[in-house]
Amino acid sequence: LAGIQEKLSKMEGAQRSFTNLVILLASFGMLALTVWLYGKGEIGFEGILTCTIAMMGSFGPVVALSSLSNNLNQTLASGERVLSLLEETPMVEEISGNVDIRNQNNSPEKEKYILRGILTGRAKNSVNAFSGAEAQHVTFAYENETILDDYSLKLEPGKITGIHGASGSGKSTLLKLLMRFWDVNQGSVSVDGEDVRKIPTRHLRDMESYVTQETHLFHDSIANNIAVGSPAASREAIIEAAKKASIHDFIMKLPKGYDTEVGELGDTLSGGEKQRIGIARAFLHDSPLILMDEPTSNLDSLNEGIILKSLREAAEKKTVVLVSHRKSTMNIADTVFEMKNGRIS
Repeated sequence: LAGIQEKLSKMEGAQRSFTNLVILLASFGMLALTVWLYGKGEIGFEGILTCTIAMMGSFGPVVALSSLSNNLNQTLASGERVLSLLEETPMVEEISGNVDIRNQNNSPEKEKYILRGILTGRAKNSVNAFSGAEAQHVTFAYENETILDDYSLKLEPGKITGIHGASGSGKSTLLKLLMRFWDVNQGSVSVDGEDVRKIPTRHLRDMESYVTQETHLFHDSIANNIAVGSPAASREAIIEAAKKASIHDFIMKLPKGYDTEVGELGDTLSGGEKQRIGIARAFLHDSPLILMDEPTSNLDSLNEGIILKSLREAAEKKTVVLVSHRKSTMNIADTVFEMKNGRIS
C-alpha cells in the first residue's frame, strides 16, 4: 500500500507539474499574441490586460475540475470504509435490562450486591457475594477451526487461577467467551452462577475487568486514559490505581504529570508503559472478576514483580484469571492449569 501510494503521489506530482507548465506557456502565449496585436494597432493597451488576465483566471476552475476525479475516487473510498464500519453489527446481540434479584436461591448478601450494581452501575462486592465463574463442556470454533473442544474449567472465588500455555492454544479465547464477545457453540459459560447469555450486558461488563494483550489509548491525558475503567473516578482513585500498576513514579517524572497527553494511539509511550496503563484501568474498575491476558509480556522483572504483588493483595477480595506463557507470572497463582490444543490439564 505504501508503494502504491508513493507511485500515485509521483503521478499526481508529474500531472500537476505538466498542468502548471501548460498554464504558464498559454499565459505567455496570450501575452505575446496581444502585444503583437497591439503593435499592429488592432487592440489597445486595455485589450492586452483584459485578454491576458482573463486567460490566466480561466485556468483555476478548469484545473479544479480536472483534479476532481482523483479527489473523488479517494473520497468515495473513504466514504465506503466509514459506511462499512457503521453497518457492522456485534458478533453477539447485547442483552438489555436489569438483573432480577428476586431469586429464591440468592443469599441476602448477594441480593444486596446485585441491587447495588443495578442502582450505581458498578459491581463492587465482597468475595462472599461473588461465586466465581465456570466453563462447562465448552466447544468453540472460529468458522471451521476448533479452538476449544469439550473444555471445562471452574474459577474459584477469591483465588488467582493461572492458565499457562503456548500461543494459539485457546487461552485468550476463553477470556473472550467469559466477556461474551462470542457465544459458545456447545456447552455453557457462567459468571456468578448465571449463564452469560442471560446476564444483561451492562451488568456483565460491570462484573468483569479485562486487560487485553494490546492496550488501546486515546489522544488524551494519562489520567483520562486510566479513567476509562471508571469515568466518575476521583484523581485520588486514579493515582492509587496507577501505583498498583507500577506506573505512578513514571507519570510523576513527566512535565505535566497525570495531565500529560499520550499522543495518537499512545505513540509517545513504550509498549510496557501502555500495558501498565491498561492494568491501572482494571484496578480502577474494581470489579469482582479480573481477566488478564498476558499482562506482563512487555514488562521487565522488577515491574512484573510489583504488579503481581498488587494482584496478590487484590486477590483477597477478587477472582483473578491470569493468562500467560511466562512461567514466572504463574508463581502467584493458587492453581495453574496447562492449556494444550484447546484442552486443560
